[in-house]
Amino acid sequence: MKFLILIIALIFIQPAQDVLTTDRPCHDSWNVLLQEYVLNNGDVKYKQFKRKEAVLKKYIAYLGKFTPSDSWSQHEKLAYYINLYNAGTIALILENYPVESIKDINRPWGKNRLRIGKDSISLGDLEHKILRKMNEPRIHFAINCASYSCPKLLNEAYTPAKMEKQLQVATFNFINDVRKNKITPDKLELSAIFKWYKGDFTEKRSLITYLQPYTKIPLKKDAKISYAPYDWQLNEEK
Repeated sequence: MKFLILIIALIFIQPAQDVLTTDRPCHDSWNVLLQEYVLNNGDVKYKQFKRKEAVLKKYIAYLGKFTPSDSWSQHEKLAYYINLYNAGTIALILENYPVESIKDINRPWGKNRLRIGKDSISLGDLEHKILRKMNEPRIHFAINCASYSCPKLLNEAYTPAKMEKQLQVATFNFINDVRKNKITPDKLELSAIFKWYKGDFTEKRSLITYLQPYTKIPLKKDAKISYAPYDWQLNEEK
């Protein structure tokens, strides 16, 4: 009898992330993957990451069992959606690896590839219809499009407890990355992100006013702004 009970228990016992024991997700497994396969500069070891593709998909499926609600804090929602976006992007690359650019994949942002509760959603809709409507422009420096000109992929999971610090660090690092933005007092050559999503940064301020707290360079209010070409090559470890 004891042997039979043990067999039944083994059948039904599953890894923690297969069963929802709380109404808030845990991002620990995603954090482990990021620390193992993402360098400090944001480049990704896709070839090695491919070995853990099943683990990544399991995490994404786990996230899909949750549906953020009004009871969630802003930081809890941000952690959920940012991690889902970044994990979904990595999964898309791994499914098509080797690939030179995410833009070589058919409808990378237009096809419904992810689930949130009972709904399926595309990466594009996750960004434009959810994240961009959360009144937090710093999300543009937290989500990663698997390309060299994107803000770097953080090699740790976003969490509610660390969200404010993580967003600040991601924004500061991107704006001061001379490969992405060249800033002088009277001339700025900025990432195209500031052109594509200008309205997100300038709803209540000018772009110069938005940038100033993130740089020690005193910016002139009439500084000339131009935008750099965007490098869509895969952000793979060189």
